[in-house]
Amino acid sequence: MTNPAARAARLRSQLEDASHRYHVLDEPNIPDAEYDRLLRELEELEAAHPELLTPDSPTQRVGNAPSAKFAEVRHAIPMLSLGNAFSESEVRDFVRRIEEKLRRPVLEFSAEPKLDGLAISLRYEDGSFVQGATRGDGASGEDVTANLRTVKAIPLHLRGTGWPQVLEVRGEVYMPRAGFERYNENARLHGGKVLANPRNGAAGSLRQLDPRLTAQRPLAFFAYGIGLVEGGALPDTHSATLARLREWGFPVSAESKVVQGADGLLGYYQSIGKKRDALAFDIDGVVYKLDDNAGQREMGFVSRAPRWAIAHKFPAQEQATTVEAIEIQIGRTGAATPVARLNPVQVAGVVVTNATLHNADQIARLDVRVGDTVIVRRAGDVIPEVAGVMLEQRPKNAMPWAMPSTCPICGSEIVREEGEAVWRCSGELSCPAQRKEAIRHFASRRAMDIEGLGDRFIEDLSDFGYLQSVADLYKLNLEDLLEMKRRVDERDGTTPETVKAGKVATRWAENLVEAIDRSRKTTLERFLFALGIQHVGESTAKALANWFGDLELIRHLPWPLFKHVPDVGGEVARSIGHFLDQPGNQQVIDALLARGVVISDTHLPTAKLQESLDLANLLLDLEIPKITRIRADQLGKAFDSAQALVDAPTHHFVTAGLPAESAESLAAWLEKPGNAALLLLAGAALATLQAMVPQGDESTAGPLDGKTVVLTGGLASMSRGQAGEKLEALGAKLAGSVSKKTSLVVAGEAAGSKLAKAEELGIEIWDEARLLEFLEANP
Repeated sequence: MTNPAARAARLRSQLEDASHRYHVLDEPNIPDAEYDRLLRELEELEAAHPELLTPDSPTQRVGNAPSAKFAEVRHAIPMLSLGNAFSESEVRDFVRRIEEKLRRPVLEFSAEPKLDGLAISLRYEDGSFVQGATRGDGASGEDVTANLRTVKAIPLHLRGTGWPQVLEVRGEVYMPRAGFERYNENARLHGGKVLANPRNGAAGSLRQLDPRLTAQRPLAFFAYGIGLVEGGALPDTHSATLARLREWGFPVSAESKVVQGADGLLGYYQSIGKKRDALAFDIDGVVYKLDDNAGQREMGFVSRAPRWAIAHKFPAQEQATTVEAIEIQIGRTGAATPVARLNPVQVAGVVVTNATLHNADQIARLDVRVGDTVIVRRAGDVIPEVAGVMLEQRPKNAMPWAMPSTCPICGSEIVREEGEAVWRCSGELSCPAQRKEAIRHFASRRAMDIEGLGDRFIEDLSDFGYLQSVADLYKLNLEDLLEMKRRVDERDGTTPETVKAGKVATRWAENLVEAIDRSRKTTLERFLFALGIQHVGESTAKALANWFGDLELIRHLPWPLFKHVPDVGGEVARSIGHFLDQPGNQQVIDALLARGVVISDTHLPTAKLQESLDLANLLLDLEIPKITRIRADQLGKAFDSAQALVDAPTHHFVTAGLPAESAESLAAWLEKPGNAALLLLAGAALATLQAMVPQGDESTAGPLDGKTVVLTGGLASMSRGQAGEKLEALGAKLAGSVSKKTSLVVAGEAAGSKLAKAEELGIEIWDEARLLEFLEANP
């Protein structure tokens, strides 16, 4: 735009809109760096064309008018903003101007981090906090006293003695990084609103109309100066004033420091810049203030800022760029994280080409699309993230994004459990992205128990290509391990002198080969646990093994049949089903069996399954909308097989006794892709199980059948693990915590809170002697 007046008008409009969104609506629409760039352009334009300068120009203002949501507070002394410096030359010019005005060659400055939060003023009368206000437009702000009282770092009464009758303290309310990350993670898990950055979090928290909501936010405070003072005096320097504020109970940044001259200021800037990522809070630069208060008064002010202070800004941590693609990355646990591929942009001094979008829900909340102009944020060591979308710049053809149905690495199905934010690749065993974690879990002590196969070996064997899946463990030989060790030593430059001399230690490799070989013979529950199926822990693996008894049976069951096992609900059953539906996982199981892994305790399914193996229970397990226990029983009596049900017209469901609404719901469910096939597959598996399950009564139930037992404290005669196995063999279900559902607590030495909870709930308690007596009576 070549017309200066038109360009100035356009810049004023953009800046006023951005300022209103930031200060009043708490909904910033452009990054700080973009705002600074526009403001500097307007300043330069007005300097070149003085006739364009107007009293209401954003260059003449501090912020924006206070929000009408809160009462107005007039500042006794205006809360002005600071001028900005972005280069070394601007800092040296700042110092030179002060030296020339004060006629002093070497000056002392107080230097401190520039916190990225919300500026506030705190008024104390006779040592008590009476009012707190935001900066607003510098002349007046918003009364947020009630909200500030919830910030624990702000003293409600001053400590020590000697404070003035009226003291106005100024500082910054901010949100620490750790608290910000915890808040956002919790919001993502529960579908809440995610904060764009810690600064927005602090500003939005103080503008909550309900102080109880503010109290739930992780806010902190640093004091950095004073305003009005009546009925008392303060020290002659800014640094001594900060020390006095600290004595009176105010938190003051430990990074504040007194330095000399321009070189001292620039050295401080470099020092804080190196620490920036390690700080517990966000900063966007440093602030330099002439330390001598008398010198400050002599320097005075320009229209919107003091002449004796300046902010030296760091490279922006937020920038605008465009989204070129949205892809997903598969983590070591299978979590599918959407990632935005960006037009390269420099953020906080680093060129950023990718930014995390966290999860599908976050993408939906932000409505990020390929082609969008987005705000990218990078703070500290945090992975760059997309913090917002500039909707006014969206291309007309931008389409909403959807999570892919299959893993881009292994092709397995990507699934999300109901109520969960995270989608996962279900190819746990076959997905290269999950390989190391799968092997680590598979070899762990409570799984296949491969002694000596530590994390470092798993990393190196995987990195050098010896392990493509857990099944490759059973291909390893002595030569492979020794070759791997040689290649690792060459890579790391750690080849021992003995090896160079031709003496190669082999005992470690021989021990590992022997440990792998020993692990080939295992139990079904250990094998199932070792597979690493989502939600299948030791107790679920044990239950599956006890109830079904055969790996070949389990690995080909449709998911609804797993719900026949006590404590296996729909979520866990579907997770097992998704895992077993992936061809890659089945291929790894085949390879494990082909390479000599043997299940030593295969047996027939338990006779307890008899009572639930019918069509009615199957229909209930399928979780068909509006098919209750009563409706399932009606269908079970009317149809003799799953095939008959699939073939029946809707009116036959009504004939069976179903209300029209339930009949229509069942018909609609059967018409959805895959549902009829699932019912038929489950029906066939049901018939297979019916033929396998022993008929008649099973052996007498154990004496602890149906009882939930908690072990706590130490036992002298056996380990807690051994005691647990004996109790489970007698029918008990072990639990890790005491609740109203607990039947019995076995308390050994030094039993703590679990024993106290059991006593409080009136639960039966056994000591070790009583346990041994019971076990002896029930061998």
